[in-house]
Amino acid sequence: MSRSGMLRQLKQSVRTMLEAPRASAHDLTQMTARVRGTETASAWTATRAEPTPDEPADPLRRYFDSVSEGPGIWKWLHYFEIYHRHLSRFVGRSPSLVEVGVYSGGSLGMWRHYLGDGTHIHGVDIQPDCRAYEGPDTSIHIGDQGDRKFWRAFRDRVPPVDVLIDDGGHKPEQQIVTLEEMLPHLKPGGVFICEDVHGINNDFTAYVSALADRLNAFAPAFDQRVLSSPATALQSDVHSIHFYPYVIVIEKRSTPLASLSAPKHGTMWQPFRTSVA
Repeated sequence: MSRSGMLRQLKQSVRTMLEAPRASAHDLTQMTARVRGTETASAWTATRAEPTPDEPADPLRRYFDSVSEGPGIWKWLHYFEIYHRHLSRFVGRSPSLVEVGVYSGGSLGMWRHYLGDGTHIHGVDIQPDCRAYEGPDTSIHIGDQGDRKFWRAFRDRVPPVDVLIDDGGHKPEQQIVTLEEMLPHLKPGGVFICEDVHGINNDFTAYVSALADRLNAFAPAFDQRVLSSPATALQSDVHSIHFYPYVIVIEKRSTPLASLSAPKHGTMWQPFRTSVA
């Protein structure tokens, strides 16, 4: 690990110690594992693969490639496969979608084209001029995504939604506030997507990494042939957290989970002997 990398890790640990002294001791015990992971990533050698024929682009990428005029749309190309992977189940089901960051309005049409008739889109932007994109199936809400009062008012007006895509201000604190205020407002089975999470040691990545760590909460109990652990509130509600280059996706469960269980099946089990000196 480079000297600058070690200094960044140390700086982050000191900040954690000052802001949350109870958690800092545990974080320091994980320093070795964090440094080891950083070294592995830095030394990673890309796998050499034989070229394969180009696969047909997904519907979102085809739409994007077809845009040559009209409202602007600006996306990293690798985002489209991620969208399609997590949002395809909503196609044709008249979902409700919130997009934070309307900008030039081009992606509003992309979501409607992809998801189908009956989709209602809620665009959120800090610029009042974005009201120009309002229409029969598009509501525009003007406000600051980093303002909790704005989100409380939004939730009072808008019922729970299926999808939220954060393409707004891109600052970690804005992204954290949006997640905290709106992830609980997603319907069961809903999907939260945060775009443009840029840079190593990004604070939003650190925040979501802590959420992901809590998905592994474990309080084991063994009853005859079943190992189980009661689900925490987070485990009951959150199905999975996915990290991609510049994108984080959180999926909610369709139904609450009471516990995680590992039943034993079969009758033949390998015996283990204690060695004798």
